[in-house]
Amino acid sequence: MKPLTAVIVEDSRLARNELKELLKAHKEIELLGEAPNVDEGYKLINETKPDLLFLDINMPEKNGFDLLELLDDVPITIFTTAFDEYAIKSFEFNAFDYLLKPINQKRFTSSLEKVFEKHNTGLPSESISESALSLDKQIFIKDGEKCWLVKIQDVFMFEIVGNYTRVFFENNKPLIYKSLGQIEVKLPNDVFFRANRQQLININHVKKVVSWFNGKLKIEMISGDEIEISRRQSYLFKEQLSL
Repeated sequence: MKPLTAVIVEDSRLARNELKELLKAHKEIELLGEAPNVDEGYKLINETKPDLLFLDINMPEKNGFDLLELLDDVPITIFTTAFDEYAIKSFEFNAFDYLLKPINQKRFTSSLEKVFEKHNTGLPSESISESALSLDKQIFIKDGEKCWLVKIQDVFMFEIVGNYTRVFFENNKPLIYKSLGQIEVKLPNDVFFRANRQQLININHVKKVVSWFNGKLKIEMISGDEIEISRRQSYLFKEQLSL
């Protein structure tokens, strides 16, 4: 079995060494590198594209959440923290798992077992472009004090709201400070379709397609949202779905 790749982003040299020692007992994980802060961590992650990230929450200047917000594609993330309040908060942020420092060997092994289970059961989705994110990848979304780690496949719509974009998944509709155009180029274009100037939809979440006025189509999403597709885009939509 090909080993999982991992990186450590942690400002404490002692804590980094502790994680490296714990990883020595797990040959199924290949450590690609380590970084002492967010800026170096961001560079390391973009260069190595790891499967797994051990991330300290409380770092000077920028914290672990700031790093996740910078990433287009977030690895499986295990937070490391010395503070219980941060550990609790990480669950609110939908972290995969967290480890309290000093890290217990048994707890560390238990966390890795969950990583292997997630990695083995996740079915990677192919995208039409090598630069696009596959559907099983997760993105980090921050809106005020609330944060989420969301799989691309679970987002059913993006919508322009002024200089922001609203992201729709489950019952959540947070705003992010990115244009719809910036987002669109990162998504698999065989799954995400530009319905009109304002909205980008996930066709896997379409429940019903009906003819509308002047050659337009009207889409009903599984969520119950109704989307009107412009006349020009209606023709492309029919072509894409072979309607």
